[in-house]
Amino acid sequence: MLFHPMKTKQFFAALAMGLLPATATLAQSIVLTNPILTGFYPDPSVVKVGPDYYLVNSTFSYFPGIPVMHSRDLKNWKQVGNVISRPSQMNFLGDRMTRGLFAPAIDYHNGTYYVTCTLIDHKGNFVVTAKNPAGPWSNPTFLPEVRGIDPSLYFEGDKAYVIYNSDPPGTPLYDGHRSIKIIELNPQTLQTVGEAKIVVNGGVDLSKKPIWIEGPHLMKRGDWYYLYAAEGGTSVNHTEVVFRSKEALGPFVPYEKNPILSQRELPKDRKDPITSAGHAQFVEGPDRKTYAIFLAVRPYEGNYYNTGRETFIVPVEWKDDWPVTVPGPNGVQYSYKANFPEVKQPGALPQSGNFAYTLTFEKQLDPALLFLRTVDSTNFSLSKAKGLTLKLKPETVAETGNPAFIGKRQQHMYGSAETELTFAAKAANETAGLVAFQDEKHFYYFCKSVENGKPVVQLFKSTADAKAPELLAKAPLKAAAGKVQLRINADGDTYSFRFSEDGKTYTSLKDKVDARFLSTQVAGGFIGCLYGMYGTSAGQPTTNTASFKWLKYEGHDPVYKK
Repeated sequence: MLFHPMKTKQFFAALAMGLLPATATLAQSIVLTNPILTGFYPDPSVVKVGPDYYLVNSTFSYFPGIPVMHSRDLKNWKQVGNVISRPSQMNFLGDRMTRGLFAPAIDYHNGTYYVTCTLIDHKGNFVVTAKNPAGPWSNPTFLPEVRGIDPSLYFEGDKAYVIYNSDPPGTPLYDGHRSIKIIELNPQTLQTVGEAKIVVNGGVDLSKKPIWIEGPHLMKRGDWYYLYAAEGGTSVNHTEVVFRSKEALGPFVPYEKNPILSQRELPKDRKDPITSAGHAQFVEGPDRKTYAIFLAVRPYEGNYYNTGRETFIVPVEWKDDWPVTVPGPNGVQYSYKANFPEVKQPGALPQSGNFAYTLTFEKQLDPALLFLRTVDSTNFSLSKAKGLTLKLKPETVAETGNPAFIGKRQQHMYGSAETELTFAAKAANETAGLVAFQDEKHFYYFCKSVENGKPVVQLFKSTADAKAPELLAKAPLKAAAGKVQLRINADGDTYSFRFSEDGKTYTSLKDKVDARFLSTQVAGGFIGCLYGMYGTSAGQPTTNTASFKWLKYEGHDPVYKK
């Protein structure tokens, strides 16, 4: 049981009277390190159920979709499942990587967990349910009357409401003119009821042409209903704004001191910047204080970042019955101290600060590993002797199918990913190795192959032509069938590529390759980079395989070394 702190005198009086167990202690302090989920974990949504917190994020066209994280202290998070875990629920074949699933929201009501989300470009908004947040989750029920994106739920009594970003009334007045709508949902049938109602037109002040009001949530506190949402687009002008009403369906009045969360006013030349903050959701902490979980980014220069939009936390204070974030004098901090106990997650991979670990592939894949668009469980196998064995496929990562690829998020701007590869190419079209992957058109591929029948390592850079990547570097290898260790080092705005045939001496294939090519600023879209284990026969049939014994990951961002 988590112990909620009292004042010291009250605590000892209660202990003396036998009202508390003798094992109870004063609340310890905890340091919440930002981001609480490093790397590509955008569009967070969180729900508190008893002492447990469950958090979900967008995954776009990666599979499985929508990770479910569990915590008891808002710091230590463990992935317990994925909402979209079966190809029978949906797949994203044919979609660009930055399409697919946009902005899920998680809620809980009367013993059932609900996730709402948008399948962009296809059937739109849907809801899935589960009795256990670890899964299995139901097949999606689509909501054709919910026309827009970013749906979330609000429950009141026997009624439920969907709150979402939608079209403005009539003709848009300017580019980015949107609205927030609410429509009733029957929580038993998961069908909408009646007509949608516009509750916010444009944003806080329509005369100022606010853009992209999105990611809305509705909550009740005391006598007030609070509607809060992101505004300004998901880049450097991203903010969070709030409205309130005495009625669930409005009319809503904006807070006169909006935005309640913003980094855009801060000096652009500040050290270790955190930018683009918004898309927040409030949650009660173990100390019964309010916190905001939101997305932001950590650029290495300007607006260049490869780690995607990440999940952050900041304290919230209530001022005159308005929620206002209190990030500190210089904006969102890299850590906050709070007065409640830390609760470790046994067996969880670390998610914040600097860390290192090795993934082995003896029995099962970690639930955080990602495939492109769907999973083909017949295409890989796991064993203690070989690790992860992939069957090479004709599909490539430059296309929109399901190549032989399993990837892990790049979670630091400074760090490395390394694997031990066993692979013997039968022809020059067969390659296997590590790919630093942003999307179909932006990746570096560090691989083993053959040239004129002799083994080589090669480094390719993607081009506009999916079938013609640019060869940046190559080097001979001694043994055609031997093991080779491949390492990608990230150093902010560059990547370096090194290999070893004996596991001790490493040779540089190419250093200081431009990392900005894999940034969101260059590639566009909404996703972050992955390090992928990958093999392809580049359009030709093959029976060849490649084995990856392990995947070592290490992050050492300077900001955490202070």
